[in-house]
Order: sequence, then C-alpha cells, then structure tokens
Amino acid sequence: MKLYTKLLTIAAATLLSQNVLAQSAGTWMGRIGLTTLTPEVSGGVLSAPSFPNSTTAVGPATQISGGITYMYTDNISVDLPLALPFTHTLSGSGALQGAGKIGQVDALPASVFLQYRFMEANSAFRPYVGIGATYAYFFNAKGSAALTALTNPGGTPTTLTIDPQFILTPQVGFAFALSDTTFIDVVYTKSILKTTTKLSTGQHADVNLDPSSISLTLGFKF
Repeated sequence: MKLYTKLLTIAAATLLSQNVLAQSAGTWMGRIGLTTLTPEVSGGVLSAPSFPNSTTAVGPATQISGGITYMYTDNISVDLPLALPFTHTLSGSGALQGAGKIGQVDALPASVFLQYRFMEANSAFRPYVGIGATYAYFFNAKGSAALTALTNPGGTPTTLTIDPQFILTPQVGFAFALSDTTFIDVVYTKSILKTTTKLSTGQHADVNLDPSSISLTLGFKF
C-alpha cells in the first residue's frame, strides 16, 4: 500500500511538473495568435458644410498577432506586441446612416508594455497587469464613391487622412502553462484615443476612437 501511494505521488508530481512554466528572471518568451481590435467611437461630427450630426462608425478588425516578452525579474516583465496592420471599415452613422461604406483605413498600434506578473515564477497560472506607451499610426486611408457623393458631388474623389497619436494603454491578462515550455496567453487592453480625420474637401472631424483589444496567443519559452 505504501509503495502504491508513493507511485501515485510520483506520478502526480510528474504530471504537475509538465504544467509548470518557469517565468523567472532572464526568461525570453514569444507568442503567436490572433487579436481583435474594436474602436468604440464617439463624437466625430463632420464640420460644415455637411448635414447636422454627420458621423462615422468604425468597424472592428481581426489580425494575426504575437509578441516578445523578457522577464526582467521574477515578477516584472517588458513586452513588445507585434501584429500585421488592422484594416477597419468606415461607415456612415448619425445623419449619414444608410450611406454604407464611406472608406477604410489601416491601423498599426506600435506599443511597448511594462508588466507586473502575480504568483510565483513557476506557477501554472500567472495573471498580470501592464501599462504601455502606444503610437497609433493610420495609413492607406481611402474614401469611397459614397464619401465623394456626400462631400464633393460631381467633383474629384474625396480623400482622407487620420492623425497619428501617442497614447497610454492599460492591459490585464494571464498566462496558463500547457507544459514547461508552452503556454496560452490571453490579454485585454483599453485605450483612450482622440484624433482628427481630415478630408481633402477641407472638412474635418474630431473623433474619440477609444479602442479595446483582446488577444489569444500560443506562447513559447526560449
């Protein structure tokens, strides 16, 4: 009976050890998966000449993402997220409701995070919080025929630009060990982002984009 108990104890310890991910000082980690970026738009009324309450909705976008993390101590880490550009659809809202797609834009938020990871370095489950500096960059902005019809009917196609901004990005997340070298990482961010959309017609709109994101990635310790 004692031998049986001892064997069970060894087996249990072996199984548990397979789910221990040592995120200790000096550890490098990488990950790859998907991120969904969802703007939560408010404001953004187009300046005159335009219909009152002419605003724009910005759709969510999902993209391949990942990142690299370095454990500075057993609890403090520095993280560099990576992702392909997010392509967002711009649609009419407010007085422009029903206008359909009025444009699209690519967004590339470049960030670096300082994180604090709770629990012990070899815990299978490690929640964390972080704060990041983000440069929100917008490019490849394109207006549609509908936008031209609304802002410059019969004239040259209306083009648009969106100003880049530096912002702070808080985050919460957790890592869950699958083995001693692999883990699942889930993280949520929420930013306050105010920017200005400018049209070639001279009109502009000051808009709050306030994006949130959620990422699900598979990570590796190396």
